[in-house]
Amino acid sequence: MAERSDRRAAGARPARQDGPRRRDETGAPTGLPGADGSAGGRWPRGALGWWVALVAGGFAAGGVLHGLGVLRIDHLPPLHAHFRVLTVTLLPAALFAAVAVRVLPGLVRRGGFGRASLVAYGFALAWTVLLAESADGLAAPFTHPEEYLAVLPAVGHDPLGWLATFTQRLPEYPTHVRGHPPLPVLVVWALGAAGLGGPLWAAIVVVLAGCSATVAIGLTVRRLAGEEAARRALPYLALTPASVWIATTMDAFFAGVGAWGVALLVLGRSTAARTWFAAGAGVLLGALPYLSYGLVPYLVIPVTVAVLVRSPWRAVAAASAGAVAVTGAFAAAGFSWFAGVAATHAEWAADPGAARPYLYFLVANLAVLALVTGPATAAGLAHLAPHLAPRLARRHGAAAVVAAALVAVLALDVSGVTRGEVERIWVPFAVWIGLAAAYAPGRRTLAAQVVTGLLLQGLVASPW
Repeated sequence: MAERSDRRAAGARPARQDGPRRRDETGAPTGLPGADGSAGGRWPRGALGWWVALVAGGFAAGGVLHGLGVLRIDHLPPLHAHFRVLTVTLLPAALFAAVAVRVLPGLVRRGGFGRASLVAYGFALAWTVLLAESADGLAAPFTHPEEYLAVLPAVGHDPLGWLATFTQRLPEYPTHVRGHPPLPVLVVWALGAAGLGGPLWAAIVVVLAGCSATVAIGLTVRRLAGEEAARRALPYLALTPASVWIATTMDAFFAGVGAWGVALLVLGRSTAARTWFAAGAGVLLGALPYLSYGLVPYLVIPVTVAVLVRSPWRAVAAASAGAVAVTGAFAAAGFSWFAGVAATHAEWAADPGAARPYLYFLVANLAVLALVTGPATAAGLAHLAPHLAPRLARRHGAAAVVAAALVAVLALDVSGVTRGEVERIWVPFAVWIGLAAAYAPGRRTLAAQVVTGLLLQGLVASPW
């Protein structure tokens, strides 16, 4: 101790540490080398440049295609949006962001982890709501005639009857209903049946669920990589640029459902508790394909987590049973998932106005992902890259989950199912990929994230 004090007094640089040495029950280190959470060092060389090039290239090529008339339904490609000018209405969100960047990392380092999670959740809600209120407000997106609430009169007081004829009557429904399975409509119908009808209540529930992904992912990271890593991640989860679309798109609700489905796989200490939590996880994860057809690749994330934590066979069986129960319930009610996929594909194939070039969006979708996750995520991914290989996945749980989310996105992108409008579709995946931002070396990484969110909110007029 005296020798260390002498070195510091003499101005010597303290020895660099290679990261936390906490080990899991298998004896493998759970931390990430070099990710000490101190925000020191420099950003990986070229990471920011590649991020800017990808985003700028996506907009430049999109602008040309729009000018040539190739992209007719996207006016700010690769985003499905319009350009707008920054106004003073963004000032409350900007002031909050300035305070949050300064105080939130310190707040989540103190007290118990439960308290830290609630603090992060509170900041996530405030950030998301302030962004939305700087424009049209929380409820405005759900008032659109192509949204889910527009079909509620057709559901009436007979949701099961509506579900049984959903596929056959699909051409009659609004755009978003035609592009999704029936569960989102049933969710907003259930809210109305519970006395919480209307666009505002739907928006409130969606934002509450979407922001809760901060807590769920924090709990998962705590189990996979230790509490220190989870506390480091919480500010980045709470202040993600994806918050621009968490308020308000139904995909934010999907993100919350998926995140809690994964988190339940790692909760519980006793065998009985883990089994019950796993059953709940199975129900939530089994519901994902009935919320959005594009969420099937998302299941790579819980499978990865289950492997990393070595889920016991009872938990795996319980999760499987929960998922099968959801599928069985829909089948018994008369809805076939495969028939729904085929009907939705036929609807989009019959609409020439919605045609979008595959090769452009193959790359442009990734540019949107870069925007939704922010520049610090690009820097974090460059830093994590050596730890994304399968052989290292067991040692570095957080990196493995980020890799799983990236695989899911790439699979969906290559499939061609998602051609445009991915700023909302990517939200359930982006909240996991955004974990990488917590490992970005360099200062002001959290500030870079909130500035990205502010610019997106201030310059992009999105229907969501």
